[in-house]
Amino acid sequence: MGARYQGVFPVAPTIFTEQGELDLDGQRRCLDFMIDAGSNGICIHANYSEQFALADEERELITRTTLEHVAGRVPVIVTTSHFSARVCAQRNRRAQAMGAAMVMVMPPYHGATFRVSEPQIQAFFREAAEGLDIPLMIQDAPASGTALSAPFLAKLARGIDAVSYFKIETAGAASKLRELISLGGDAIEGPWDGEEGITLLADLDAGATGAMTGAGYPDGIRRITDAHFAGRRDEAVEQYARWLPLINYENRQAGFLAAKALMLEGGVITCDKPRAPWPELPPPVRAGLVDAARRLDPLVLRWGR
Repeated sequence: MGARYQGVFPVAPTIFTEQGELDLDGQRRCLDFMIDAGSNGICIHANYSEQFALADEERELITRTTLEHVAGRVPVIVTTSHFSARVCAQRNRRAQAMGAAMVMVMPPYHGATFRVSEPQIQAFFREAAEGLDIPLMIQDAPASGTALSAPFLAKLARGIDAVSYFKIETAGAASKLRELISLGGDAIEGPWDGEEGITLLADLDAGATGAMTGAGYPDGIRRITDAHFAGRRDEAVEQYARWLPLINYENRQAGFLAAKALMLEGGVITCDKPRAPWPELPPPVRAGLVDAARRLDPLVLRWGR
């Protein structure tokens, strides 16, 4: 637990208006809620932020707005993924200059078929890390369709100074975390959990020191992680069992719209719509999500009321 960053770092959603424009006031309220709910840090521009629906100038505006509004209250991770190593490196250096605590990057991929081999991936991360004094987190997620073995990730950590954090959200995450920690040793500063915390307990048992979840209920996730980090595993198990129905509903039913739906319900924001062409939450899914949340009384349902 000697890492620079540890704990719960939820992904902030991007808040839009009814017309699909950026809602910066809503974005600021979202950030304030996340901090009030106990987030140890915040990540922006991840897939759960609908980063794939943002223009470059919008990314820049949200990054600046976030860092200025958070103003050092918690560390902010800026996701900078791009197929081009050159573009990714430029995004990384820009985020660092603006005050990001860390950058997060997926391996290079495009669409369903464009992939590169391990030597090209290693060269990509080496270029992406040039000029960085802050950590670079590699996001190992099914969305990329790129297999990143634990030995290869450990090799990247040992060979590239900035590469020291890893968000593991593939199948068998706990086993992969154990192998990565074993192979990488001190080069692995931050082995983290993802996937909305659906495998959080097993991943904590495997040595995860961080969790990057959805933004709807960091106060609930903290009850699990805080207990586990303090050595109170029985309490962590009880809290995981208590919050698991809501975690499962987000992970398997509502997806990245869950946080915004809960924030709308609690008056944090005034619009929870995604940007087209992504469909809105079906009313029965929304109702089920809110019902699961109300049984737990998370801050999100009370914050704006």
